[in-house]
Amino acid sequence: MDEIIEKARILVEALPYIRNFNGATFVIKYGGSAMTDGKYKEFFIEDIALLNYVGVKIVLVHGGGENINEMLKKLGKTPVFVDGHRMTDEETLDIVEMVLVGKVNKEIIKNMNLHGVNAIGLSGEDGNLIMAKRKKSQKGKDIGFVGDVTSVNTKLLRTLDEQGYVPVIAPLGVDELGNGYNINADMVAGAVAKALKADKLVYLTDTDGVKIKGKYVHTIKTREIAGHIKSGEIFGGMLPKTLSAKAAIEAGVKKVHIINGIKEHSLLLEIFTNEGIGTEIVK
Repeated sequence: MDEIIEKARILVEALPYIRNFNGATFVIKYGGSAMTDGKYKEFFIEDIALLNYVGVKIVLVHGGGENINEMLKKLGKTPVFVDGHRMTDEETLDIVEMVLVGKVNKEIIKNMNLHGVNAIGLSGEDGNLIMAKRKKSQKGKDIGFVGDVTSVNTKLLRTLDEQGYVPVIAPLGVDELGNGYNINADMVAGAVAKALKADKLVYLTDTDGVKIKGKYVHTIKTREIAGHIKSGEIFGGMLPKTLSAKAAIEAGVKKVHIINGIKEHSLLLEIFTNEGIGTEIVK
């Protein structure tokens, strides 16, 4: 009986969040081990299904770095990263497109549809969804066909939402001349959240959030991010996450969450409980 009562208490705690987030827009970046471990993939898809059923408008942006690395190694190419971005020559871009659009995106769509979510797969190149320009490293180094987002076709995303679909976006973009670009999925998620003025932007990672002075912190304010980057406490893959989070919040996104995707139902725990489990970035 106590176990049943505890379940009721959990539902009551979640009730105000369910009420507040009905009709809200969440942009969720799906990546890390949560994409490759079968158990955590299942937890994540169940979380997305529940959010969808309670009326949250979801836009999902996915990565696929490990899948790309595996394919590159099979083809005799060594993955190289600069400032958290993959060095992308023309051959690598073809491989990235093949893996992200042809394999990873379709697998996510299949699993979401099996859970009753009307998901539809998109590349950022579809319908000029993600317009981009060529990016250079922080030191001005040419890193190939790597892009920066210049605009997001929100009309397409809103049309899909009106028709009851959950867009699942592979992080590729295109410029006015038709050149394709590999874009960091964190930056795409941030740009989409910024363009939609989303209520929440959520990053799933393999860590418990942002670590400052050796400890994971519950909250970071946007004005603190530059200092933590300068001190070296925010680095590597956390750089694009925090920088895109800062830009998104300054553009009107209400809150950004960085959470560990390899915890059971981490998305629900962060969204629907008082304590949360990751790092939130606020203005």
